[in-house]
Amino acid sequence: MDKPKRQATSTKRATSRKKDPVTWYAERVVSGKQVAGPHVRDACARHINDLATAGERGLYWDLPSAMRAIEFFPDVLCLNGGDHEGLPFNLEPWQAFVVGSLHGWKAADGYRRFRVAYVETGKGSGKSPLAAGLGLYGMVADGEARAEIYSAATKRDQAAILFRDAVAMVDMSPALAARITKSGTKGKEFNLAYLKNGSFFRPISADEGQSGPRPHMGLLDEIHEHRNGNVVEMMRAGTKGRNQAMIFMITNSGTNKVSVCWEYHKYGAEVCAGTRIDDSFFAYICALDEGDDPFKSEKCWPKVNPSLGVTIQHKYLREQVLQARGMPAKESTVRRLNFCQWVEAESPWISGHVWMQCADDFDHALLEDRRCWGGLDLSSTQDLTAFVLAFEPSEADPYWRLLPHFWLPGEGLYDKGDQDRVPYIAWRDAGHLNTTPGRGISKLYVLQEISNICAPYNVQHIAYDRWRIEDCISLIDDHGLTIPPLKKFGQGYQDMAPALDEFERLLINQELRHQDNPVMTWCAANAITSSDPAGNRKVAKDKATGRVDGVVAAIMAIGISIKKDDEADKSPVVWGART
Repeated sequence: MDKPKRQATSTKRATSRKKDPVTWYAERVVSGKQVAGPHVRDACARHINDLATAGERGLYWDLPSAMRAIEFFPDVLCLNGGDHEGLPFNLEPWQAFVVGSLHGWKAADGYRRFRVAYVETGKGSGKSPLAAGLGLYGMVADGEARAEIYSAATKRDQAAILFRDAVAMVDMSPALAARITKSGTKGKEFNLAYLKNGSFFRPISADEGQSGPRPHMGLLDEIHEHRNGNVVEMMRAGTKGRNQAMIFMITNSGTNKVSVCWEYHKYGAEVCAGTRIDDSFFAYICALDEGDDPFKSEKCWPKVNPSLGVTIQHKYLREQVLQARGMPAKESTVRRLNFCQWVEAESPWISGHVWMQCADDFDHALLEDRRCWGGLDLSSTQDLTAFVLAFEPSEADPYWRLLPHFWLPGEGLYDKGDQDRVPYIAWRDAGHLNTTPGRGISKLYVLQEISNICAPYNVQHIAYDRWRIEDCISLIDDHGLTIPPLKKFGQGYQDMAPALDEFERLLINQELRHQDNPVMTWCAANAITSSDPAGNRKVAKDKATGRVDGVVAAIMAIGISIKKDDEADKSPVVWGART
């Protein structure tokens, strides 16, 4: 069932930018005059709806407070770096929407409504200067006694990046320079103090083992780099004694959908859309619409680069796209950093374009009487097990054909899907994923199914990793299963490198076809490679952000097929039941 969409309440007349830049921006986005992605459209519709209905929940729009915070930026702060050095910090429309929303919306008690904010945009949009400016406002102008402002990250070096923006703003502002005391030598400052009200602004990191911060504002940079939620929770736990405290998170899009960043991305999108109610949470999440491809059309670029033409230029993005087209390993980084596309791996081995151009549904009757080879990637107790058959070309069909099968334990499948952030239940119901009885993988069940899968085909060998295989060999013998001959296939560079090279060659030359099984496509998207000093490659399971078992099994199947002539006698063969 499609999620309900928040519908913006119409206003009688357009709001002027000068009078209320927050509502002005929201109206332009909702009306389509301002190009924006789906989550930003939802956030703007939320604002307009709340103007009409939030009073019922004890919330109200305090325009003077919003304007005071917005005007602080150009009146007090200057930008630093490049062509913007020394210029007044005039907020871009999207920045004014963020700053004004955070300071203008109030709860019934008169304190700030939004206690947690999540902002995700393309690189170079001006997130860090925005966060630094918010921190300075919180220290000197927010009416908070002994305000503690922290630039927080997992590592001190990362926390210092945002803090350095704040130091530069103090240096260039006569009003702030006269009132704020800096600690540390030039270029190595570690604290800003506003002695008048006992407030300070400093960087803090999880690796320093600090405890006990009581932030008025916690400014968290690059959440996608956080391996866990420790820094976020450290900041949030410290806000319990402050009525106006706020956690402000900024980030580029990430690579890991099993992460604290993805959790806040998903949560923020749901709150903006109205499918989850949380009046204390604000999100401004840039994203493309389904069907948008920034490598094919520039029209979608403003959706994920709200400062396009100001802090980031079309020329730069065109250069990035051009280079990514010529260097596939760069494509993932460009899509993630510049176009807010969550990719499954930092440097994926197989690009989505290369994989999908080989998608082709076919009738299984096409595989009859063709030789094929199998690859078996056994899992641990609760992980994915994959078995893939690779059928060689025939006179009637010039392509290699992949036939994958996958298994997970049936019990706890819903919870595992929630944990891994993938739709295992939907995949099972659609027939793309098989389940075994119980909470752990039943090797006997899998072997019985492999026996049935192989029965109608001319399977030459099945490549296997010797890890966890001894129990399987015993089960084959004890239960009299008819399994094609098994051959050991090493997982190191010696065996995997030539197999990976051949698999890659078949994909790039479009000599291989797969059925776009979503589990297999997911595995292919997650796959990244590691190399030895000689340049030999293999799939690096330890670096993948999701399961890669399907593509590993496919590589093994192709690898065992190219050994069929010259290496057939070099590794022992284990037979199943003898006939």
